[in-house]
Amino acid sequence: MARIFRFGDGVSTDAIMPGRYNLTTDPAALARACFIENRPDFHESVRPGDVIVAGSNFGCGSSREHAPLSIRACGVSAVVARSFARIFYRNAVNLGLPVIRCADLYAAVQDGDQVEVDVERGTIVAAGRTFQGEPPSAVARRISEAGSLVELIRNHGWAAIEEVV
Repeated sequence: MARIFRFGDGVSTDAIMPGRYNLTTDPAALARACFIENRPDFHESVRPGDVIVAGSNFGCGSSREHAPLSIRACGVSAVVARSFARIFYRNAVNLGLPVIRCADLYAAVQDGDQVEVDVERGTIVAAGRTFQGEPPSAVARRISEAGSLVELIRNHGWAAIEEVV
């Protein structure tokens, strides 16, 4: 079962991926730099499938694609937050990182709790309860399945998006 890595409100893209590390697209280097200044052991502790749970306005600040890329490079299966900065949300969707808005989860869980996330339905099971989040749109799910918006269009053309719109 996946574990929760809990973060607070207003986690900025600079906290996720400091600007000085934005010179690479190498997944291993991105993973090492993810949360390096706020939670230096994050990349060593996180396992594929783990989930980030955060408060409000996750991913605020500058438009930095390296932030969701670094989270994805760590193997995080989804980010669940009360709310997201709009630009982070769009970047995450376009890069294939599942993001779910869920108002009630954050207050009910702690760092290290076990969690199951059904991204398609937007359901999260944690702390002995089931929470209903806002499931990703059909387009967002299709992008995530392909790995990114670029990969979806490269492999299937614009028709892949038109099919679900």
